[in-house]
Amino acid sequence: MKARTPRSAVIGMIVALSATAPAAAQGLPSDIVHATLLEGWRTESGTQMAALRLDLAPGWKTYWRAPGEGGIPPRFDWSGSDNIGGVAFHWPVPEVFDINGLRTIGYRHELVLPIEIRPADASRPVSVTVRIDLGVCEDICVPVTVDVAADLGQTARPDPVILASLDRMPEEGPEAGLSASRCTAEPIRDGLRLTSHLSLPPVGPEEFAVVELADQSIWVSQADTRRAGGDLSTTADLVPANAKPFALDRSTIRITVFGGSGRAVEVQGCAG
Repeated sequence: MKARTPRSAVIGMIVALSATAPAAAQGLPSDIVHATLLEGWRTESGTQMAALRLDLAPGWKTYWRAPGEGGIPPRFDWSGSDNIGGVAFHWPVPEVFDINGLRTIGYRHELVLPIEIRPADASRPVSVTVRIDLGVCEDICVPVTVDVAADLGQTARPDPVILASLDRMPEEGPEAGLSASRCTAEPIRDGLRLTSHLSLPPVGPEEFAVVELADQSIWVSQADTRRAGGDLSTTADLVPANAKPFALDRSTIRITVFGGSGRAVEVQGCAG
């Protein structure tokens, strides 16, 4: 791959400054967030393992994909990209913050988010232009939009920064001792109430679970989490835009269990 100044670094720097210009006028730092796209490498399966890198000003944080109460989830717009057939995010384990009695989930100082891109045509290079809407917070929260772009090379040499972030992903259920994942859904006035039961050894001293659906337009309440021996139960309400009961594909349910000790376990899907 030829050496060059990455287009991602230039665009990320410019937009990070311009996006926070109103914040600077309010006495906030002008460099709250600096975004770049790490080009990564072509994997043996033919995907491109790239990463979004966010560097945050001291004391500031940004949010995980399911940010908790009052948080701002990140949103990605890939419409300016070329030769992208699919995208998969590999989120490292986030921190849990308790601010004024509200629990939020995210990252301080820095986030390296591995993004696995499947080319639509494996014989052609991938060009990425992505707009990201996210929230960054200190004592107050500021919505920020950043644009990053890069023409991704096809080197096979892995990036150690991305590898280190991949090593910080949540444990998968089976490797953490999960032996069964069951769930039931009952209609409520404005959607469904989902109750799941995980046969899972304790993850940590302060366990709680986060329930997510593939369809992000469906609002999911904070889950009520309870443990009884080797069984962890969660209950959450699922409310779609039309506020009516709906058909639920249990394979799309993702439950992440946080242990309060830096551990997290991810469970995909549950049986009826």
